[in-house]
Amino acid sequence: MRVHPEVAQALRDHQAVVALESTVITHGLPRPMNLALAQKLEDTVRQAGAIPATIAILKGEVVVGLTPDELQAIAADDTADKASLWNLGALVAQGKSAGTTVASTTFLAHKAGIQVFATGGVGGVHPHPYDESADLLELSRTPILVVSAGPKSILDLAATLERLESLGVALLGYKTNHLPAFHSPSSPYPLPARVESAQEAARAFRAARTLGLPGASLVLNPISKGLEFSQVQRWVEQATQEAARAGVGGKALTPFLLRRISELSGGQTDEANLRLLEENARLAAQIALALAQLS
Repeated sequence: MRVHPEVAQALRDHQAVVALESTVITHGLPRPMNLALAQKLEDTVRQAGAIPATIAILKGEVVVGLTPDELQAIAADDTADKASLWNLGALVAQGKSAGTTVASTTFLAHKAGIQVFATGGVGGVHPHPYDESADLLELSRTPILVVSAGPKSILDLAATLERLESLGVALLGYKTNHLPAFHSPSSPYPLPARVESAQEAARAFRAARTLGLPGASLVLNPISKGLEFSQVQRWVEQATQEAARAGVGGKALTPFLLRRISELSGGQTDEANLRLLEENARLAAQIALALAQLS
């Protein structure tokens, strides 16, 4: 693991640091939008007073905190893989480059000593049997604070919420009593706890660490200008039916669904995705600052 000198110094000085994932760069958006977003997220964290640490695998090396040149390189690399926990060791051993998912970013950020991680949507339980994201298990065993806009819209939200509860992941609604649903600011599903400020979220996370709870604290930040939950669900249902008729499954299913939902919404889901990523990065920086003040 190579940690950027600025990030390493900030961690030594107990300053605010926010980890950022890189699959949104390698697999989430088309070029050159992906690079522009990556730069925007880092700028958002800096403007809020924290140090950004984008994490990726570069030619077999885990890098925590990319340089501007490295950020450009991973954004332009059309051969970059997607690094989750099940292939992380192989990618490093084989000298490959990859973007890190929520699961692998959570793991690597904690290994580097970073307490706060900002992402878009977390993975969860898919409607078809036995398809569950590695994000769930990693969040259950890694004591880190993750800021997210909720589970991705294509998931079974009720089942995902049940799994998070069973796995003991602490759920904190940021100024909300109901689960945000990624593109939608709310859903019918109630949350167990609510926080009203970055400082309150930081105190809840610190209390969980003091108690020795093993898992993550997931701060659920509703998108400020999102889409109606019922409308998004109709798009998801239509896209899922089309995928079934076309025989799309496995790794190809999620990209198909996200692309089709984007088409059905006339690009509204893409706009929402960019907005929520920026909002989550800003809130994560505020929480990281609050944690630094507590320590």
